[in-house]
Amino acid sequence: MLKDLPRYECLLKAAQAHPELDPSAAEVFLHLLRSGDEVFRVVDRHLARHHISEGRFGVLMALWSSAEKPGGDGRRALSPAELADRTGVTRATITGLVDTLERDGLVARSSNSEDRRMRSVSLTSQGSELLREILPEHFRRMAWLMATLDEQERVTLVRLLGKVMQRASEETEESAAGTPEAAPLASGAVVASRAI
Repeated sequence: MLKDLPRYECLLKAAQAHPELDPSAAEVFLHLLRSGDEVFRVVDRHLARHHISEGRFGVLMALWSSAEKPGGDGRRALSPAELADRTGVTRATITGLVDTLERDGLVARSSNSEDRRMRSVSLTSQGSELLREILPEHFRRMAWLMATLDEQERVTLVRLLGKVMQRASEETEESAAGTPEAAPLASGAVVASRAI
């Protein structure tokens, strides 16, 4: 990702050569990607101290949250398909993540007592212990990152990001092959200048 994002004026100039470029949309999009990269950098630096990748951490958290969430069924085991769904990765990817977590003693696979063809994955005591080590600082880092926003700004950001996530989820494989139509700005015109 770009370290130095283009100024809005540069995007306006680029839009003259590429009429399909919406400078306002590009500015928001690039800031969203850059912010995400910076947040991941903060998280990855912390996880690296514990010798764990973000993907492996996501699997551990999915298993932890299935047992810890209020009103949950208390299960500590999930099927690989459930893990893939909860972590947003493919089944092939989840297999590789679970393989390495199992190799390191952080999760265990077991056969389903009702259907021996089905396998379940659960946290081991070593996996739970690792999360107990990681989570306090992980939560402090989340709070530190968001401390720059007041409560109303956080609510607004969650609402706006929810709209972007909803829009992204509307893209199907078929529509990804084509060019989606951009929605016009609420004002109906491209903003010519910014006051930041």
